[in-house]
Amino acid sequence: MKVEKIMVIGAGQMGTGIAHVCAQAGYSVILNDLKEEFVQRGLGVIKKNLSRQVDKGRMDSAHMEEIIGRIAPSVNVEDAAKVDLVIEAAIENMDIKTKIFARLDEIAPQETILATNTSSLPITEIAAATKRPEKVIGMHFMNPVPVMKLVEIIRGLATSDEVYRTIEDITMTLQKVPVEVNDFPGFVSNRILMPMINEAIYTLYEGVASKEAIDEVMKLGMNHPMGPLTLADFIGLDTCLYIMETLHEGFGDDKYRPCPLLRKYVKAGWLGRKAGRGFYVYEQ
Repeated sequence: MKVEKIMVIGAGQMGTGIAHVCAQAGYSVILNDLKEEFVQRGLGVIKKNLSRQVDKGRMDSAHMEEIIGRIAPSVNVEDAAKVDLVIEAAIENMDIKTKIFARLDEIAPQETILATNTSSLPITEIAAATKRPEKVIGMHFMNPVPVMKLVEIIRGLATSDEVYRTIEDITMTLQKVPVEVNDFPGFVSNRILMPMINEAIYTLYEGVASKEAIDEVMKLGMNHPMGPLTLADFIGLDTCLYIMETLHEGFGDDKYRPCPLLRKYVKAGWLGRKAGRGFYVYEQ
């Protein structure tokens, strides 16, 4: 399968990063979201990140403009009729994702691959919303996308070998490292990471240590680049909660029960760095 044009649905943190690396690798990209302001904000982030590379002497201005020129803004999902691959990076919610995939199935050419950047939801269930489950696959990028090398590639029950090989090849073209993972809740990355973050929140909730002490123990004692509570703020506490709920529901095991403090912070709107406050306070 030859892929030349890619549509990214969702111009948030993940979608913007995915559009960035796809355009940088030479693909024509359509960056789509519900509102023009969301798309323009995403394009602004891409320009800002590329400008930093120019300032550091890692690329010249002409190359930066060339990359930006490969990205077309879109607020119309009908634009999926023109692409070879769609990478969905919408909110981590099964109802929203299945509606998007059902609509894409109606619009996109029959040979178009439909990929999802879900961080925890079953690929097989998302694929079932389409009439082409063999062409649906998980492509889970890590945040921040331009920096992190890993992409978890997850087959659904019906995903074809040809589609898997195509996505594996594209991942390497993006200068990422593809790792094949089976279709279980949370895959590998979040099945291991999120319970660790949740346990750190329990440690704070139970008064074992301060947030600063918990993060310092994991940085200095376990050589983690940032502490779990700082990381949770970076990911977004709402996203952490949703993934923990997905793990809890998917496995039916109380070891995945979200900490009450996590629920309280999310209800308060303390969602982490993006909200200006989570476990730590951030300047907007």
